[in-house]
Amino acid sequence: MVGWGGLRGYLVEARLAGVVGTSREESLRSYRLFAARDPRVLIGIDPQGVWGQRELIGLMAAKCGVSADPSHTSGHDVIDPERTLLALDAFAERLAVAARRRGPVLFGTGHPHRLLGFYAALADAMSAAGCPVLTPAQGRCVDITTRFGLRTHVLDYVRGVALVRAPGVPGSGCEPGAHTHSPLPVRLALAALAEVGGPFPELVVGDHGWVCGAGQLGFEAIGLADTDDPALFVGEAEGSVSVAVPLDDAVRSDYYRPLTRYVLNRACLSQ
Repeated sequence: MVGWGGLRGYLVEARLAGVVGTSREESLRSYRLFAARDPRVLIGIDPQGVWGQRELIGLMAAKCGVSADPSHTSGHDVIDPERTLLALDAFAERLAVAARRRGPVLFGTGHPHRLLGFYAALADAMSAAGCPVLTPAQGRCVDITTRFGLRTHVLDYVRGVALVRAPGVPGSGCEPGAHTHSPLPVRLALAALAEVGGPFPELVVGDHGWVCGAGQLGFEAIGLADTDDPALFVGEAEGSVSVAVPLDDAVRSDYYRPLTRYVLNRACLSQ
């Protein structure tokens, strides 16, 4: 079993925490856009408070460990690994509660190239614990605004984890899916459940719009977020997101495997 100390060192070594790949410039740009209520950065939440750039820097310093100095405008961002570990423990506890209740769960990712394996292992474990892993609206189309304009995508599931694909792209075992921050896929999935009268998820697990979109609609939602994704941390601060785990969400997919083992052990879901 990987302990706190061992995982702390690993997080820094793999650059999941400590000095991460996300730049300060990227993060500050996201904070400016969030402060302007740009929907591309809100990714599904409707903030109740006033979140200017200075307030966001303060929040992200508290939640992630980034520099609290507004004059620090360049270089790599930093995530405090101890904040990551504390959030992973809270994340694991939410999974454990859902597992004990055998409640329905919904998994979804906007980072399938990086995080699909992490979520899929959790989905497998939750299913083995007796939790229905929901897969609503599979094959349905959703129009998402991208940097290339409005593009139609198809909602798909791989090992119980929702993702979107460009239409015409081969399914499982081929292209792993498209990167997206949009909350529209989770809204589509939840609307499909409403059409048939449920069951609705007791817990939504994922990132980006999957967490923010579900949390804004009143579903318990937990997930992973980088330093340039302030929406999840604002949601956590305001209560619409239950747990936001600060880490780099764009390293190699196999680098997340020790996190998977740690979370499953903490949640007593190891098989």
